[in-house]
Amino acid sequence: MNGEVLAQVSASAPRRLMGVGMLMTVGAVLIYVALARPPSIPWLLFLVVVGLGALWIAMRMWNATQHSLELTETELRCSDGTLIAKVDDIEAVDRGFFAFKPSNGFLIRTRTGADRRWYPGLWWRTGNRIGVGGVTPGGQSKAMSEILAAILAQRSMLG
Repeated sequence: MNGEVLAQVSASAPRRLMGVGMLMTVGAVLIYVALARPPSIPWLLFLVVVGLGALWIAMRMWNATQHSLELTETELRCSDGTLIAKVDDIEAVDRGFFAFKPSNGFLIRTRTGADRRWYPGLWWRTGNRIGVGGVTPGGQSKAMSEILAAILAQRSMLG
């Protein structure tokens, strides 16, 4: 692990429970409707598949939100050791109202792309875009994005 942690983002227990609970409720209701009043076969399959998908995402969110994101001077990483991005590779931070970003979060654009990753409710990456947030508190995400923006501004002034 590199250096001192400058900012940390993690999901609180009530937010985790609310997010996972909503997804589980949607999944359970869809499966219940499919089994209690079976519609035509195509609709039955649709309801069961979407219901099982919602339950699968709820399980993934529960596991993902056990972790937290840590920002150091050199990298943004997950507490499970996954490197999300090197600070030197970060091109921009977008916190704008119209940015395609997670709830209570921000968007990072990197110079180089990487494999797709998804930790529901915490962060996602596709190509050279990284979304941070979801069931995380807005204050923690805002603090991390501002520290990251300050690091980038300092880097652009020096180089």
